[in-house]
Amino acid sequence: MSRWSFVGRTVELGRLRSAVASADRHGIFFSGSAGIGKSRLLREGLATLPTDRYAIFTVAASATTAALPFGGLVQVLPAEQPEGLSPAGLLRWAVQALREQAAGRPIVLAIDDAHLLDPPSAALVHLLARTENTTVVGTLRDGEQLPLPIRALWTDDLVDLAELTPLDRPETGTLLAAILDGPVDDGSTERLWRLSGGNPLLLRELVLAATGGGELHRTYGAWSWTGRLELAPTLTELIDTRVGQLSAGVRTVVELVAFGEPLGLQLLNEAVAPTDVETAEERGLITVVRHDRRVNVRLAHPLYGEVMRRRCPVSRTRRLHARLADLIEKAGKRRRDDLLRVAVWRLDSGTAQDPALLLAAAVQAFTRYDVPLATRLARAALDADGGYDAAELLATILMFADRPTEALRVLDAVADDLDCDRRRARWLTVRGMVDYWGLSRESTVEEIAARADELTDPADLARVRAFEAIMRLHRLDTETALRLGRGVLDRPAASTAARELARCTIAHLQAAQGLFRRSAEAVARVAAEAPAWRNDMPYLQLAMELARGTRLTLAGDLAGIDAIVADEFADLAGAGDFRLGTGYLAILRAYAARLRGRSDDALKTSLGACAVLATSRVYAGLAQAERAQAAALRGDAGHAAEAMAEADRTHAPGMAVLYPWLEQARGATLAAAGDLAAATTQLTGLADRLRADGLAGHEVLVLHELVRYDRAAEPVGPTCTDGGRRSVAQRLAELSERVDGPLAPLLARQARACVEDSPTDLLAVADDFTGLGLPVYAAEATAMALHRLRRIRSGAAGAAHQRLGALLARCDRLDTPALRLVRPTLTSREREIAGLAAEGASSRIIAEQLYLSSRTVENHLQRVYSKLGVSGRAELPAALRAIAGRTGAEPE
Repeated sequence: MSRWSFVGRTVELGRLRSAVASADRHGIFFSGSAGIGKSRLLREGLATLPTDRYAIFTVAASATTAALPFGGLVQVLPAEQPEGLSPAGLLRWAVQALREQAAGRPIVLAIDDAHLLDPPSAALVHLLARTENTTVVGTLRDGEQLPLPIRALWTDDLVDLAELTPLDRPETGTLLAAILDGPVDDGSTERLWRLSGGNPLLLRELVLAATGGGELHRTYGAWSWTGRLELAPTLTELIDTRVGQLSAGVRTVVELVAFGEPLGLQLLNEAVAPTDVETAEERGLITVVRHDRRVNVRLAHPLYGEVMRRRCPVSRTRRLHARLADLIEKAGKRRRDDLLRVAVWRLDSGTAQDPALLLAAAVQAFTRYDVPLATRLARAALDADGGYDAAELLATILMFADRPTEALRVLDAVADDLDCDRRRARWLTVRGMVDYWGLSRESTVEEIAARADELTDPADLARVRAFEAIMRLHRLDTETALRLGRGVLDRPAASTAARELARCTIAHLQAAQGLFRRSAEAVARVAAEAPAWRNDMPYLQLAMELARGTRLTLAGDLAGIDAIVADEFADLAGAGDFRLGTGYLAILRAYAARLRGRSDDALKTSLGACAVLATSRVYAGLAQAERAQAAALRGDAGHAAEAMAEADRTHAPGMAVLYPWLEQARGATLAAAGDLAAATTQLTGLADRLRADGLAGHEVLVLHELVRYDRAAEPVGPTCTDGGRRSVAQRLAELSERVDGPLAPLLARQARACVEDSPTDLLAVADDFTGLGLPVYAAEATAMALHRLRRIRSGAAGAAHQRLGALLARCDRLDTPALRLVRPTLTSREREIAGLAAEGASSRIIAEQLYLSSRTVENHLQRVYSKLGVSGRAELPAALRAIAGRTGAEPE
């Protein structure tokens, strides 16, 4: 584990530096809770100040010096104090002593934990704040009694007072990645952030405990936390210090809230003495939160609950759970999640005797995508003689918990209980899911098709046919999938869940065909029917997201991707460890980051997706393909090849519908390695296959990959009647009239501009890419235009250089074939001379600095101008920025 890094707080650091430099203000103090990072912020801010310009005095007040006169400033004042001075004289002496040490430099006095200053030290700080050329900065802990001179600093408007808030989620993720030397998956980051409350000290202790207990592990370079919390002694001591000693009544309040939060205030007051509730709130142990018309009670910090729950004896824990269940049942289970909460409390208290309650709660937990809780409740329902329904639900949940073998055992155990069409149909579909997606048995499709003929009830048959349709789609038997899906929609007896599953199948196929409007309409209808299918088939959400995600990615609709990765399902899936959901959404996020040129985020997020999906083969290959694409965008050929090999290893044959993504990534991997000939062959073959399969939406993107390699004139498709073949540009022009949305026509325009060697049209295309929020494509189109302008030594090359530099500045590291077109090889001497010239140095100055003749410098510059396609020095800065791109280093 690396050193505990300092991340974020850029605004606060800026405020501290501004306070030091300001002529109007005399300083700033940061307040916040213990462990929030006040002291570290102060140290980091002071470290940015040049000591030759400022006289920096740093002190750390403490309880041991609080009773000593000037004890708080003992680190910076002379050891011997003059005798016989009045209190005012001592203050003047102290100010003079600091001035003498400053030797004419402005004074910066930094006080950590200023609330612990003794009275004379506090008075001196206040006096210094009123002194010219002096700045005071410091930290304060919330809830502490402040010396009056310190409080007067901001009440007298001498300094600013700023509240240091907890780290937000992105800052927490950055901090975790820095400490662990690698990205942390989104789910783990979310849980650690919430548990620590954004407090860096508590986060540090959580990570140390998880590391020491082996609860953090690394997969594909991304860290994951199991969620099991080890309460290390240091962490427990921190919480104990905050909680303090508790009376019996207050302890009961905190324990009830720890086991039952959020708990209604009225219910809590019925269970305990209201005065104890008030005491717990006054001590900062609980918080009372108003939500709409409800008033709920929560613990003031999540870790309080962890400590209280761990330390509570088993017998009292069971009693508290039973008491909570009694309270809610007595009130009538009026809230939406009351049934789930009561079932869990009954289970934990040993008073769960109703399998129907447990089964209903398991369904509710699964509809919230809380896979671990749903598994536990469904298993309890089965153990409580819940019968076939409990077994079916448990097997389904186990399938989505990546435990297909266990799911199969549960199903086989109730195979003799299939005494009606309803049970036979449901058993058959769950068994089909487990066999096909969980165990990758492709023969499952034919088995389901054959056994479905045994069913006589139209509704049950429709359910099985809907599953068969989506399996056939994933196996790429698209014609049969479409026919079956339409058949289910035409069947009046079909349940809502069966109909909407069939509609998802059709919507996914329509997206792949480029029929984006129809696909969007179908998905919108599925979403509108969610209340009717959620309880019956909560996993239908995955089919809907795959259909929707396919459309958005093929259409280049990044705003749409942003919307679905930020909606309620994303939050529920992450919190509930629904890995197929979180993994697929992470793939979408990585894709959007890649098209936006945020290659760092794209690689990090795709690695996280690979880690989350490592135990499941459903989307594992897709995640690895996106990882290969992210690495290829950065020009990291080795990483891309490694990811592509993993994609081939982990891709399930039953997910053949995803082949366009994998094969397109293969082309990008070859191109990243510099083998454009092999990449071109790969992608032209893929385009031909997509054309044969009728997947025009995918074909457009593959053809555009060839355009990005400047291969718009490459022949594709079958031989025409005239004996020739269409070019990439011609085929894109055809598809632009069939594929919905603004992207396909724009890609066709770019291809045509490349074939016609029109820099003007390429620059216009780049503008339109920018308008769609696609800076990578915009930069590549601009690079292609610049490449052509250089060939003809056009005077417009300078402006194109400027545009390319501005686009690349919006992106992270990029290294693509199109950008390499404008990166000519400069010798080290040419780079050196060009860099100095771009900074404004004359040829004579350059010659003197490099011990060359002015003529030699001019000759080098002329060769540079020729290679870069510019006319003189004025265009050099933009040209050099363009060839350096954002690769992190100049090209060799």
